[in-house]
Amino acid sequence: MNSKQQLDTLQSRRKFLTNSGMGLGTAALTSLVPNLSMAGTGGPHFAPKAKRVIFLFMAGAPSQVDLFDYKPNLTKLFKKELPESIRGGQRVTAMTKGKEKLIAPTKFKFAQQGESGVWMSELLPNLSKHADKLCLVHSMNTDAINHDPGKTSFCTGSEIPGKPSMGAWLSYGLGSINKDLPNYVVMPSAFWSGRVNVQALYSRLWGSGFLPSKHQGTSFQTTGDPVLFLSNPKGIDSRVRRRMLDTLADLNQKHYSEIGDPEIQTTIAQQEMAFRMQSSVPELTDISKESAETLAMYGPDVEKPGSYARNCLLARRMAERDVRFIQLFHRGWDHHTRLPDNMKGQCRDVDQPTAALLQDLEQRGLLKDTLIVFGGEFGRTVYGQGQLTLDNYGRDHHPRCFTAWLAGGGIKGGIHYGKTDDFCYNVVEDPVHVRDLHATMLHLLGMDHSKLTFQFQGLDQKLTGVEPSRVVKEIIG
Repeated sequence: MNSKQQLDTLQSRRKFLTNSGMGLGTAALTSLVPNLSMAGTGGPHFAPKAKRVIFLFMAGAPSQVDLFDYKPNLTKLFKKELPESIRGGQRVTAMTKGKEKLIAPTKFKFAQQGESGVWMSELLPNLSKHADKLCLVHSMNTDAINHDPGKTSFCTGSEIPGKPSMGAWLSYGLGSINKDLPNYVVMPSAFWSGRVNVQALYSRLWGSGFLPSKHQGTSFQTTGDPVLFLSNPKGIDSRVRRRMLDTLADLNQKHYSEIGDPEIQTTIAQQEMAFRMQSSVPELTDISKESAETLAMYGPDVEKPGSYARNCLLARRMAERDVRFIQLFHRGWDHHTRLPDNMKGQCRDVDQPTAALLQDLEQRGLLKDTLIVFGGEFGRTVYGQGQLTLDNYGRDHHPRCFTAWLAGGGIKGGIHYGKTDDFCYNVVEDPVHVRDLHATMLHLLGMDHSKLTFQFQGLDQKLTGVEPSRVVKEIIG
């Protein structure tokens, strides 16, 4: 092909992209319009029970045996081999393969809490006061047995990296209800008490995958600007920044008219959002006007930027401002050894702030339309690892059953759902796969998971994938 033919081909391609891309480009601009929620599928499929989600992700996988799933008969089986009939040939990690699987009952006491009598561990005294708000799903299960695929599956619906995250799907499907803040915010804790076996967090866990990039999560930082490069450089004031953005928008629009790439419109929209965030984010993260009573409710760590407690308070402030999806990551839950000591520290980190978040939302009338979800990537084995005594033990990864809890946003409170066997090793009633949890979350937000799709690589892609999944209607009030 000679140079003239190449130029003609390029011009034809540009013309095609310009004509075919304008519709998508217009959709990308909707984030500039206040209160317009017509992205992706065009808003809810039916009346929602919740407007927003706060997802409390306990990275590393908390032990359900020590926190939520009460098995009192295990005490008499200390150091007994887990029966092969219970194991059923299930795969185990390389850390356990070929080793004895000796039962390690929890050392912590359980008690029934609230009017509903929900069983809770002594490790969560503050959260236990809100037992009547909680739906504990004991029959959670997943396919992943190691951390990275487990977290990736929980956050994106697939063990394969590169798929859109939960928050990105919601942003795509429902659009924004706040023009001055990101639709999807992520806040990882900067520190935690369990300093062992801490895995990295990757931005793909809150990425947009094949969806337009404007739907990816915005990660808040613990030092400096809450969002990277939010402040103007020295010598640049807001008027100069405004003129610069206007000029840049003109150039980008010219570029878009030439090639029709909808990501250019996303860039324009995100630059405008960044300009508005220069005012909205500092106001959001300034907690100096919170009352002394509110700060005390979240506990002493609320004064430390980057703490789980501070992030819980910020999550409430974001809920007030109608951020659609708020995700907190708290690491340090991977307890293969010295679980009792490490669990005490981790629970101190999260117990009081989580309880305060529930109370704070309820007091402000926000809990009824805010869905709270608490869980990790999988569960923990009933058999021990490391030194095994009544007071000192660890637990391996266990994907076949674990506990997550939900509250607010249309969820029935004060109930146990699903059941595990006497060894907390297999689900025996009402299994709930991670896909089912995703389908249920979408349903509460007014979305049919089977209709929230995006065509990519010849497939109508979904958060719940191609495997069967169901809405767990029994836990919905």
